[in-house]
Amino acid sequence: MTKSCFIFFFFILSFSGNHTALAFAENPPATELKKAAKPLLTDQSDVKKPSFPDLKKKYNSDEFIYETRSKKKNAWERFLEWLREVFGGNDGNGKSKSVLNLFMKILAGAIILFVIFLIVKAVMNKEGKWIFGKRSDKSILRYDDLEKDLQSVDFEKLIRDTKISGEKRLMIRYYYLWLLKKMSAQGYIEWDTEKTNSDYLNELKHADFRTNFEYLSYLYNYIWYGEFDIDEKALATAAAAFEKTIKSIPS
Repeated sequence: MTKSCFIFFFFILSFSGNHTALAFAENPPATELKKAAKPLLTDQSDVKKPSFPDLKKKYNSDEFIYETRSKKKNAWERFLEWLREVFGGNDGNGKSKSVLNLFMKILAGAIILFVIFLIVKAVMNKEGKWIFGKRSDKSILRYDDLEKDLQSVDFEKLIRDTKISGEKRLMIRYYYLWLLKKMSAQGYIEWDTEKTNSDYLNELKHADFRTNFEYLSYLYNYIWYGEFDIDEKALATAAAAFEKTIKSIPS
């Protein structure tokens, strides 16, 4: 009995000691905590705010622009957009696109033909007429025909005919060719279809006649090649100047 009580008492004592040690381990004294804690350190150094003065300038190139910018339309693109609206809008309709393509082909062909017309007109010494313009002068003598029989052409009769028909520009042309005929007959110049007014002017020796021919050449170029309509008064003045010079050349 005594032994059993001793064992029970020893068991109770052991359990109580272990509980106290565990509690002490779990909750250390405040002095121990103060020793274990480290003091907080405060950064006392100066902090400078960074600055980037050239940041926008440096990164302003297209390489650093990540936003998609809409391309500005030129005049041709705006014209095509207008045509799309005229021929059915921008609904993606295949029929409207085919009509637009056909129109563009016709327009391109018209431009090409117009350019060819301008070239042909320039080559033919501006004797061609604008489309829908005045009728062509079918009665004009060709230079190659005049070269063969310049001296046999009756320019006085041709000029009378133009006065009746009212072809003022053609009248001045005949006056000019009549002048060249008289100058060639007297040896003042050598007639050649490839020569220009400047070539004939350089062949003339007499100073006064050179001055008259230069003035008459100006009238001819202005009236004939300029294709200007002249009134009766200006026509009479030009015709009188040609006749005066032509009559001054011996027959």
